Amino acid sequence: MVVLRKAEARGCAKLAERHEAPKRGMTMMKFRNLILAAMAAIVTVFAAPAWAQNTASVHGHVNDATGVSVSGAAISFTTDKTSPAKDRKYPYAFQTDSDGDYKATGVPPGDYVVVVKKGDVDMDYQMLTLKAGDDKTLDFDMTRAEYMNSLTPELRKQVEETKKKNSEAISANQVIAKLNATLKTVRADMAAAAPTKGDVSADVTSMKQAVDAKPDSGLLWITYGDTLLAQAEHMAAVDKAAGKPAMSDDDVVKEYGDAADSYKKGIDLDSAVAKPNMVELAAGYNQMGVALSRSGKVSDASAAFDGAVKADPTHAGMYYKNEAVILFNANQNDAALAAADKAIAADPTGADPYWIKGQVLIAQSTFDSKTQKLTPPPGCVEAYDKFLELAPNDPKADSVREVLTSLGEKIDTKYRATKK
Repeated sequence: MVVLRKAEARGCAKLAERHEAPKRGMTMMKFRNLILAAMAAIVTVFAAPAWAQNTASVHGHVNDATGVSVSGAAISFTTDKTSPAKDRKYPYAFQTDSDGDYKATGVPPGDYVVVVKKGDVDMDYQMLTLKAGDDKTLDFDMTRAEYMNSLTPELRKQVEETKKKNSEAISANQVIAKLNATLKTVRADMAAAAPTKGDVSADVTSMKQAVDAKPDSGLLWITYGDTLLAQAEHMAAVDKAAGKPAMSDDDVVKEYGDAADSYKKGIDLDSAVAKPNMVELAAGYNQMGVALSRSGKVSDASAAFDGAVKADPTHAGMYYKNEAVILFNANQNDAALAAADKAIAADPTGADPYWIKGQVLIAQSTFDSKTQKLTPPPGCVEAYDKFLELAPNDPKADSVREVLTSLGEKIDTKYRATKK
């Protein structure tokens, strides 16, 4: 015989009042098990919310007539099919996400008009019948024939024009992405090849393809010029190693000339835009000056450096220094001295312009046959002195010290020259 605790007995007694009494001969254990099973069944029935059994859900995607996903659109449900569209009430509304997808839940069963609204505009609609427990897919693809046929000829024309523009924009973006990847690769190759003046012919080819793909980009033309200039430097280095003057090699001269032409093309394009990138423009002028100087067009090169200064005055010291270097190397000493003085005025901390100034002036020294001494012109010693102060470990420093010593100058521990 099974003995129940008092609480259990009282619970079973109350349940027994609401259920048919057990048949004669049923044991108390069997009766108890039946009651417990009934209780479990009751719990199961009421485990889920009542609304979940009596509503439906809908999900789907929305795209416009051009095939573009529509984000931030309202997916609105109404059972009012008789009122004018402007007077209808939409008790259930859901929004599309950034991908044009939506999820509508808790919608009661019924026959609905489902409308896609963007702002105050009704874009599309469809009829939908929902039953309790449904989970339906309802996409709004406005490229479908039914929708397109509902448009006026003018609207269909606008859609086709927009689709064409979108397609062109996608293609342009793909081209730009490819060009950006090319620029990244080329710049890495150029940096790796620069210390040894290595062969960059593959990069020249890549940039030629780039400017052919987008000939209206100043940046691409300037970068193309960089590859041509680097390749010309490589070819000149090969000639030098073989004992051949670079300027006697027509291929080298042409490469330098092509580089200068490419820079000019980039400069012209950059100058024509509403808001030119002045730093990029100045870089183009500077590099064009280098290319022109290498091909022997020194006057044109000097003008290019002046163009760089006008475009980016904040780096005038560097551009004037470059101009002084190419003029000095071309034995145009008066012009080199003028450029060096401009570089010093723009940036007094640059060492090379002082060296160039000293070199030009020392060549103008007078020789006294009686004393057997050189007398340099004013500013020469001071220029050398400043060079040593700024760049005491420069490879040119030892020769400067020798010159100063020969002039009777004393070099102190701070590398400054002082009179004896």
